[in-house]
Amino acid sequence: MNRDQIKYVAMFTMLLNHIANVFLEPGTFLFEVMVDVGYFTAITMCYFLVEGYGYTRSKEKYGKRLLLFALISEIPFCLAFTEEGTISFVSMNMLFTLFLCFLILYAMEKIPSGTRQTLCIWGLIFSSAYSDWALLAPIFTYWFASCGLRDAQGKMLPAGSRNADQKSHLAGSKNADQKSHPADSQDPDRKKFLWKVFGKAMLFFGLLNLVENMGQTTPARAVIQSLGSTAGILLSALCIIYLYNGKRSEKHRTFSKWFFYIFYPAHLLVLGILRIAI
Repeated sequence: MNRDQIKYVAMFTMLLNHIANVFLEPGTFLFEVMVDVGYFTAITMCYFLVEGYGYTRSKEKYGKRLLLFALISEIPFCLAFTEEGTISFVSMNMLFTLFLCFLILYAMEKIPSGTRQTLCIWGLIFSSAYSDWALLAPIFTYWFASCGLRDAQGKMLPAGSRNADQKSHLAGSKNADQKSHPADSQDPDRKKFLWKVFGKAMLFFGLLNLVENMGQTTPARAVIQSLGSTAGILLSALCIIYLYNGKRSEKHRTFSKWFFYIFYPAHLLVLGILRIAI
């Protein structure tokens, strides 16, 4: 699968999650399935944010685009997820969280490693406290960015191709020979680093859900629900590690690029209008 195909899947699973949260009764089987599958989206977008950051031609335009659509999406987001009445502030939307994730990557690139960089990163993480996927998405982003899968230029080592020195780079070598080699989508080093991040994300997210569920239901059901909450992250891991070919779609690139930005506020606006109408 190419990058755009995976992102389309992420948009669909996000839609399922949002439909469940807006219209379905919490605790029902269908609600749990749709919400859990929808957790595929956030960590997938964090991964592609880190990957895209290294390849974008203009980081300034990338950041401004995220912020612009975050502002555009805020009213539709609150309209969709207000529980009583027409609209009230719920939190900042996911695109705003991704903008903070972008700033974390920017800080990692521009600020030398040390106390100043660490304080800046943690400040941005805690700034997401009133955002969708608060704390989690910034932490996932930081894990992806620092797991060893980026080269000296900040680019994610790709799934479908790699340079001759990339494997030695992962092992700590500084060999400068840059001769291209055939694709190796089963690179064990790449899989190891990605599984490390996804594994930590599943454990972290599952434990948070367990703590929350323990106060609302029986211990046995709390454990089952917490395990279910990790399903979306597991699906994302399988998709990115084993199916992703490291490429963009060959056709309709401009359409895909803008669709992913426009779909977010558009579907929230539709859900918000339906919520009020129903």
